[in-house]
Amino acid sequence: MWRTNLTVALLVIGTLGVYTAVANLIPQVESAVPEEVNLGADVTAEELVAAGEQVYGGGGGCTACHGLGTRAPDLLGVAGSVCAERQADVSCKDYLYESLVNPIAYVVEGFQPIMPDMSRTLASDELWSLVAFLQSQGGEVTVTGADLEANAEPAASGGEGGTAGAAAPAGSGESNPAALMQTLGCVACHAAEAGAAGVGPSVPAMADLERDYIRRSILDPAADTAAGFEAFAGTMPATFGQQLTAAQLEALVGHLAGGE
Repeated sequence: MWRTNLTVALLVIGTLGVYTAVANLIPQVESAVPEEVNLGADVTAEELVAAGEQVYGGGGGCTACHGLGTRAPDLLGVAGSVCAERQADVSCKDYLYESLVNPIAYVVEGFQPIMPDMSRTLASDELWSLVAFLQSQGGEVTVTGADLEANAEPAASGGEGGTAGAAAPAGSGESNPAALMQTLGCVACHAAEAGAAGVGPSVPAMADLERDYIRRSILDPAADTAAGFEAFAGTMPATFGQQLTAAQLEALVGHLAGGE
């Protein structure tokens, strides 16, 4: 009996030794906390472009529509080269900025005016860094720290700016779910009509879903992906929990659960 126990013990020790040796052979990379980009008066063009790229591919939710070829024009590689030609006597920088904060001012032919006012969800630094990133796509970056300094008022107070990384609330006391969906840009991806094409399920398609599932999908969109929309996984912004009050969230959940 003791021989059997000894054999098992030696086998376990040997196996652990092999796995430990293999693990030690794998190169170890030391993790470092990313340095915070100082988007102030002395910010460089490179820092602006890098920050704007993060906004474009992350919290800004731009990739949910831009680049698909159907819901919004593709911007990568071309935005900076065509922006100055869109409107007479309007510079590339001014055109791009106004397109973000007043998107219905310039609607590209062939596309619908579904883009929300991005100043409601992005801070001033984020907006200008996004402009810089778009300018870098085939053009010259002219955004400077002076642009950020000139629009430094918090977005929550009604101004166009804010501090970098701050999330703006979805309207002051707004509780109408339809208005919230428009403000947050939900209508750009979730169609109001059943069967209509979209990046996510249509509003009527969500009518039979559990409220807890809808609430979790809003607060943590990466937790699950609706069947049939796997190709768009990761495009929904994960910032709505910071932008919605508890009352607004529940109003939106109730609206979607009821399919009204």
